[in-house]
Amino acid sequence: MGKRVAILQSNYVPWKGYFDLINSVDEFILYDTAQFTKNDWRNRNKIKTAQGTTWLTIPVRHDFGQTIQETRVGKPDWAQKHWASLLQNYARAAHFREYMPLFESLYRELADEEYLSTINHRFIGEICEILGIGTRITWSRDYRLAEGRIERLVDLCRQAGADEYLSGPAAKDYIEGNLFSDAGIALEFTDYSGYPEYDQLFPPFDHKVSILDLIFNEGPDAPNYLKSFVKRSAEIPREGGG
Repeated sequence: MGKRVAILQSNYVPWKGYFDLINSVDEFILYDTAQFTKNDWRNRNKIKTAQGTTWLTIPVRHDFGQTIQETRVGKPDWAQKHWASLLQNYARAAHFREYMPLFESLYRELADEEYLSTINHRFIGEICEILGIGTRITWSRDYRLAEGRIERLVDLCRQAGADEYLSGPAAKDYIEGNLFSDAGIALEFTDYSGYPEYDQLFPPFDHKVSILDLIFNEGPDAPNYLKSFVKRSAEIPREGGG
């Protein structure tokens, strides 16, 4: 059996495709040694409201050239505001009350956390547990960091013992596949198209919102709306060879 690895910056309460990527690999490396980018998914994400989608944004102190792991929270009241917004907009969701104690406690606990990367890591870990994702999650800072944008990814895969790298589709525009093939690492791209819709509050339906939307609306059935879980179930042979 080979080993498949994905490498991606941490995001704040990411969308379902992010967790599909995690669930599709053996090790997921949080690439938080990368430079922090403003107006990106690192410190914000969308939720549904009666007025349309709205942003939940963690205010950060932004210094030029800082990495994601160096990025500090700007205002401590972000957690209280985010939880109040979730409470207001998802109180009528079918499974909100099931998960309310967990997330309320998590927001209270992280209200005093100084670093964005730690906040993202905690949410990602808790959500993986809810979804039943057992992928090992590590940090790029735990590895040696080579020079060069793509060379670094290849070297991280090599250090992790990977023979396959699963990338997000956006990387097709810049990734150098020959660097992976020269290292004996197969390069694949995930596909974020074709997700099924679910019972979402406040139509019209929107796929590109935080995974919290799926969890609050579908609860224990949330994994059934992730493509990696459906694919994995289809690959499990039936008993008796039927």
